[in-house]
Amino acid sequence: MRNSPPEHIVLSRTDSIGDVMLTLPMAGLLRERFPGVRITFLGRGYTAPVLRCCTHVDQVITLEELQQGDAVDQLRALEADALVHVFPQREVARWAKRAGIPWRIGTTNRWWHWTSCNHRVAFSRRKSELHEAQLNIKLLAPFGITEVPDLVRCASLSGFHAPAADAAVQQFLRPGRRQVILHPLSKGSAVEWGLGHFSELIELLHPDRYQVIVTGTAAEAERYRAGLPLHLPHVSDAGGHLSLEQLIALIARSEALVAASTGPLHIAAACGIQAIGLYAQKRPIHPGRWAPIGAKAHALVAQGVDPEGDPVAQIKAISPRQVLALLEPGH
Repeated sequence: MRNSPPEHIVLSRTDSIGDVMLTLPMAGLLRERFPGVRITFLGRGYTAPVLRCCTHVDQVITLEELQQGDAVDQLRALEADALVHVFPQREVARWAKRAGIPWRIGTTNRWWHWTSCNHRVAFSRRKSELHEAQLNIKLLAPFGITEVPDLVRCASLSGFHAPAADAAVQQFLRPGRRQVILHPLSKGSAVEWGLGHFSELIELLHPDRYQVIVTGTAAEAERYRAGLPLHLPHVSDAGGHLSLEQLIALIARSEALVAASTGPLHIAAACGIQAIGLYAQKRPIHPGRWAPIGAKAHALVAQGVDPEGDPVAQIKAISPRQVLALLEPGH
């Protein structure tokens, strides 16, 4: 444990949007424990817009920036006291050691951390009963932070605030209706519910009360356009039309979002809207590890299925009417 409070900490998580969202409570807890600390977040370029929405993050650097220049010099120039390898990446660990960052924190489960990190925390993510957000916080033990906050507290620590909505966002909003975002695909990061179920849900949502907005990347939109009833008058197709910043603004100004375990689901939960996640129960992809965290977040699973069975069958056993029941007023 340090004898003096750290002045500058780098959090390194160079994987997907959902993983990054569940890392933000770490920044909030560090800022709470060390009010004057400067926090830099090392992520991938496509997650940078998410990181810029976090009030606890002072600076964002990207893996791509480091790879294109002299990574060691760039890390050394930060003059950081510590770097926490939230997502273990061998090249980042090697750079941090060569840059002479005094405290280099990782897990004991990666062999290269034994040669590149001087503070190692022992725990297993795969075997743990803790949520991903709680597991991330265990890496702060070398700073004397040994508490494991509950998920309500984790959610309160995210410091996430959406950007303003521009004209491109406003065009998808319909006053007087309940705006529901459906994000049907996941770029392979999660077990998917299926376009058939999303189609049935769209048809169950009453056009006089709901405005359905379908979102996804341009490539995802090419996939889902043939399988969803986008011609219906209460449906808007935003796929491929919004930047990530604009998508975040749209999510924050909607009432609900339905998706599998994806980045937009975790963004919705952090924005405080109703975030309905569709999950299989099989480890390690179960909601106990990956559920969205937030006051209005729900992790929906099918009842009466074998939790050790096929995860695709598990998630497809969730009926559209189960989702509708959560979307109806009163939930």
